[in-house]
Amino acid sequence: MNLGSLKQLKPSILITALLASVMTMSACQQQEPEQSLEEDIAAEQEVVPMSAEPADAGDTPVVADDATLNEVENDTVATVNDGIMQFTYLCSPELRVEATYKDETNQVVLGTDKGTLTLTKTNEGANPEVFEVDTAMDGGTGFTQWRVAHEERETGLMRTANAGDSDPDTYECKRTQDS
Repeated sequence: MNLGSLKQLKPSILITALLASVMTMSACQQQEPEQSLEEDIAAEQEVVPMSAEPADAGDTPVVADDATLNEVENDTVATVNDGIMQFTYLCSPELRVEATYKDETNQVVLGTDKGTLTLTKTNEGANPEVFEVDTAMDGGTGFTQWRVAHEERETGLMRTANAGDSDPDTYECKRTQDS
């Protein structure tokens, strides 16, 4: 026999030896006798009495520095922000605006690649709604104004300028379909 054919037989000899050892071990195991129906019923009917004594008090963990109700009150109160809406606007000249309206506080957070600002509503009207802040869009000194029209806030107009600019930058914005 040459060396190549011996290498081919090696895996099959190993598998055969493993199978033979498994069969030998399973044949050596004792079979448990099956219980009869009467034995099953008798086992179910045996009642183990429970102790009426309380558990040892030393087994109960006690936290000495547990927080009071007032300390955790704010952590356990759930709030629902149903007055928050988020929309994406594409503007001309080219600018993308992410607007998060917080109707409960009469604010809108505008996020652009130039910066993020929180503006406060300055009028009582609903069409258009006017939001303003005394800060330029880049966070510097100036102003930013956001006017949004229609009940669904479909279109917006943003005006922003740095201090000393004679003409503000104006962006006409339309809400995208996916928002």
